Amino acid sequence: MILDNNLIFLFLVTFVATILFTYYVKSILLKANIGDNPIVSEHRHKIGTPTMGGIAFLFTLLLLIAIYYKNTQILLLSYIMLAGGIIGLLDDLIGLKVKEVQKIVVNISKDIIPLGKLKVKPNEEVRVATPKAKEEVDNFITQGLVKVIGEVPIKFEPDETEKIMVQIVLGLLFAITGAVTTIGGFNLGLFAIPIVVIAILGCINCVNLIDGLDGLASGILAIASASCCLYGYLIGNMNVIPPFLIILAICLGFLVFNRHPASIFMGDTGSFVLSTGYAAAVLLTDIPYFGVLALGVPIISVVISLIYRAGIINLPTEPLHHTLSFYGWSETKIVFTYWGVTALFCLIGLLAPIYVF
Repeated sequence: MILDNNLIFLFLVTFVATILFTYYVKSILLKANIGDNPIVSEHRHKIGTPTMGGIAFLFTLLLLIAIYYKNTQILLLSYIMLAGGIIGLLDDLIGLKVKEVQKIVVNISKDIIPLGKLKVKPNEEVRVATPKAKEEVDNFITQGLVKVIGEVPIKFEPDETEKIMVQIVLGLLFAITGAVTTIGGFNLGLFAIPIVVIAILGCINCVNLIDGLDGLASGILAIASASCCLYGYLIGNMNVIPPFLIILAICLGFLVFNRHPASIFMGDTGSFVLSTGYAAAVLLTDIPYFGVLALGVPIISVVISLIYRAGIINLPTEPLHHTLSFYGWSETKIVFTYWGVTALFCLIGLLAPIYVF
């Protein structure tokens, strides 16, 4: 068990290191002209903002390994976060290749135009993304109903099967350490392997999906991790605190640059580091119920996207935060709403043992 002074030291080292490494990585990315190229029309002003800022997290983790190489819990967490970051970095590097260039058009008619799955209002700008929309758009251009006002390059991505297989391997890398033997008070035995894999795979996809607005993912994980630390303190298990304190410090350090208006994005490198770390921390400290509740907002967002993809509901776009943006919500309003709901879920989880159970 780490003493209070050591907890403060752990937080400060991680927080300050993340700030310094992020500043360094940001300057390198700017010089290398490695920037974001958003596909959402409302975010086109962010073109050129450095991405792959999660590389800074890898340096922070290497520092922690050097300092805490005798602490098994921190060492295991750092190991799996590094592994996740490397996989995310490969994703980011592959994404530097352009797969296709999609048109951005504006409705210049006085009527609503059905383009693909969208109902485009007069003067509304949309990206021509779906196969159906691509078939229809040339005809609308010829008729003078829409006008091309720009183009956006779409990055190359591995197919979903390849992504899932790599994420499964990441889960197996953590499962074979044998660090997770129980969950929620139940002895897992061989079931530990699929549960660890599912937990890491699910967390990666939840966090990756919401990493689309300034400070959204880092803020949610900061709130969730801080709440997990508080939960550990309230239940009298101080061993819960160190892993979540590391994630909290990384998120807060990165938010110095990633809060609105963001001057750097974490990319898949960062989202894989944080999501893999959060899942591993929940498993290592055996707080599955509170850990899942604290991540409720990203989980709900994933569920809504799955329902949309299954054709059960109709949305103008996905994920949910892009739909809210489509309906006129400002970026800061969406982010603060997501943060607020996350804080509410965490508060419910913290108060439930006192007033319910």
